[in-house]
Amino acid sequence: MTSSLTQTSRTVRSWWPLAKHYAEMVIAMFAGMVVLGMLRSAAGLTVEFADHPGTSYVLMATDMAIGMAAWMRFRGHTWAMTAEMCAAMYVPAVFLPLVWAKVMSSTAFMVVAHTVMMVAMFVVLVRRRS
Repeated sequence: MTSSLTQTSRTVRSWWPLAKHYAEMVIAMFAGMVVLGMLRSAAGLTVEFADHPGTSYVLMATDMAIGMAAWMRFRGHTWAMTAEMCAAMYVPAVFLPLVWAKVMSSTAFMVVAHTVMMVAMFVVLVRRRS
């Protein structure tokens, strides 16, 4: 029994840094989205999502990527690691042609985009786990 508890404890400890980093990335991307989105709005550079979902998404993804990049560089990550994590923000853009072709609603796209984005971030984290 003690052996299985020790193994479980070791497994949890080995995944803790990954979970912590994932949470940090989510917080950083949310902060980037809010802060930079507000700055863009104050400067009159906002694009309405309903009118231009592709442009709106790319701007939002960029705000998130900037927030994550700033935090990752502050934490000492390399440019390569930072670029990979930022690229995860843009992976869902592959679904934009479905919106433009009216096969997928813009609301459905946002749900899919955020889900795919979180999965893409997780894939990058697991790939760079060490």
